[in-house]
Parts: sequence; structure tokens; C-alpha cells
Amino acid sequence: MIETIKNIKFAEPYWFILLIIPALIIFYYLKNKNRTTPTLIWSNTLPFQTYYKQIPYKIYLEYFSFAIKIIVLILMIFALARPQTSEQLIEEEKEIIDIIISLDISGSMLAQDFRPDRLEACKNIAIEFISNRKHDRIGLVVFSSASFTQCPLTTDKAALINILKRVTHGIIEDGTAIGDGLATAVARLKDSDAKSKVIILLTDGVNNAGSIPPLTAAEIAKTYNIRVYTIGIGSIGEAPYPVKTPFGTQLVKMKVEIDENLLKKISEITDGQYFRATDPNKLRQIYELIDKMEKTKIKVKEFRKKNDVFYLFTTPAVILLLFGILIDYTLLKKIP
Repeated sequence: MIETIKNIKFAEPYWFILLIIPALIIFYYLKNKNRTTPTLIWSNTLPFQTYYKQIPYKIYLEYFSFAIKIIVLILMIFALARPQTSEQLIEEEKEIIDIIISLDISGSMLAQDFRPDRLEACKNIAIEFISNRKHDRIGLVVFSSASFTQCPLTTDKAALINILKRVTHGIIEDGTAIGDGLATAVARLKDSDAKSKVIILLTDGVNNAGSIPPLTAAEIAKTYNIRVYTIGIGSIGEAPYPVKTPFGTQLVKMKVEIDENLLKKISEITDGQYFRATDPNKLRQIYELIDKMEKTKIKVKEFRKKNDVFYLFTTPAVILLLFGILIDYTLLKKIP
């Protein structure tokens, strides 16, 4: 609380000009406190003189009640000035894993054995995973006939999720360059200072493009102590693929071909694990495994946004106002 008060800044300080009002009220009150016009005329004041001699504290309560009203007015003026906690760059130590998701966006990922299709299902599960990883740094690589980094390692989960939502098939020429997709992910992780470095590689095809052999990329990952978890996306047997025809896009049953031997070899070289995801639940299994991995502490810089904290002034103002009303209509017995 004390630290919050120290960091308060006022967004609209011009409201402080209203502080002249309580100053004028105090001046008027002190000037006229001995010239109060009686509100009740009584032919004999002796009983009242005796009464006030018995309870002189009521005189002090009058001053106290006035002081409460002035404090309430000042607090409300401070609230009008929009007190805010200032934006800060905070450096903290957090336990994290550095993770790169390398996602195949080739045409075959539009197959509809997953709903609505493989690519959208992979994106939705990845978003769930990213949302649950509070402190980990996560990045995104996409690949088809080539690969590129969509988002470097970041702790800004909202930005990463927005980028992932916009990923679509067609932003790269069609093909499946597994080696390039893996190598690009390694390049994003090789200089990381995290103890645990992980690549999640998702694909539904056979390597048929790119300039880097997948096993060469796996050996490079091993050199940098990067663990690669590979996931083969697709049901067993056949799956409905959208195919453009003269009569529009139609679903055609085609054989599911995944180079599982290659994906298993990549995961073995890097001390990872291979998964065959025939449905969305299989995709979640790898995330459960990552949750159990060791973590490491690193320093992470974060921006903290400005927040309105007017309640720090309005709350005591309301409490004091109610307290003042209670004094006025009980101990001082004022008539409204």
C-alpha cells in the first residue's frame, strides 16, 4: 500500500485549483465562528448555559465535525484529479521454460479430420497452452515450402495469441519443409539462457521442400541442448481434404501420409518424444509433459500499465462523511 501511494501520479492535476474552496471555507469559518446567529430563540438561556458547562466536549465536537467535512472535500478533489499508479519497468526473477512452437501451415493442414480443420484445431489448442503458461517465454515459427519466425520469444501472451490467430495457409508457397521449420526454431532458441529449451514441432506430412535436412537440424538442436517434441497431425487411414474443382471446392478422401519414422528420429536425437495426434486430446498430452519439466530462474523485464486508484481517496472520504453525519445527528443533535 505504501509503495502504491509513493508511485501515484495525477492524470488531471488542474482539478487541484478547487483546493481554494476548502481554504476559503476555513477562512470564513474561523472569521465568523464567534458571530454565529442563533438558530433557536429562547427567553431564558440559563438552562442551556448549565447544560454546556456539564458537557464542554460538544464544543470540540463542533470543530471536529467541521474538520471532517473539510477533509472529505479535499479527498474528493484529489479523486477528481485521477490518481494513477505510474507505469514502471519491473525486473523480476521467474521460473520459466523457453518454448518455440513450429507449426506446419501447408495445404494438407486444411484436412477436415479435425474440426474445423487441422490447422485451426492446432491453433486453438496452442492458444489454450499459451494462456496457461504464465511466465514462460514462447515464440512461434511457421513453415510450408520455407519457414520464418512469426513471433520471437516473448512473455507478452496477448500479442502472441493475436499473431497466432492470424496465421493462415497460403502466406508461404505450398510444401513441407520440416528441416527448415526445425532449424528456424533452433535459431530462435540457441542463445537462450534458460535451462530448459523446448521446440514443439507439429506437421501432418512428409518432408518434400526446404534446404536443410531434418536430421541435420535435429543434430544442431542437440548441440544447443534443445529438446524437440514432434507431433504427427492426422487420423489413421484416410481423411477428407478440400480440393478445388470446376464445380467449386469439394471434400475428397485421401490417404494420410506422415513420416513418423523421421519424426521419431528427430525426437530421439534431441531427447524429446514423438506423439501421434489423431484428435485434439492427443495434442494436449505433450503440454502435460512440458508442465512436468524442470524450470529455471531468469530475470524478466516487464512493463506495468497505469491503473486508476481513485478509490484510495473516495473510500476514506465516504467513511469520514458517514462518521461526520453520525456525530452531527447523535452527539450534536443537529436538526436538518
